[in-house]
Amino acid sequence: MTNPIPQPDLSARPFDSHAERWMPYPPSRLYRAWTQEFDLWFAAPGTVVMDPQPGQPWFFLTEFNGQRHPHYGRFLRLTPARLVEITWVTGKGGTEGAETLLTVELIPEKDGTRVRLAHRGFPHEQARAANEAAWPLVLAQQEEKLK
Repeated sequence: MTNPIPQPDLSARPFDSHAERWMPYPPSRLYRAWTQEFDLWFAAPGTVVMDPQPGQPWFFLTEFNGQRHPHYGRFLRLTPARLVEITWVTGKGGTEGAETLLTVELIPEKDGTRVRLAHRGFPHEQARAANEAAWPLVLAQQEEKLK
């Protein structure tokens, strides 16, 4: 049986980034942050449109240096307290308008969770490098804001 939710075609965009961080929160807390609470740790307040169901779209804005940056995509796979897989699209300095694939694994470890993030499908090395540098900062921000 084929997957009814279309996956992005990454075949012409082979550039990937990865990040990993241990956080002192249970997997269920981090799963909720990735599926229902972007406005608590990443998105500009009041900008999140999200129904965490496979096939459903999501949208939010971030604000950085006085500019607003749209982020949007679709939920692909969800395993409560274990996995969030979404498509992720941003503009200049992000995915450059390419529909990328973001997989967040939540692995119970030492009274907390190891967050393993894979972001695949960047259109060129510069976009990959920018995201490779940004994701550790985003995960650190997530940990701090969820306190």
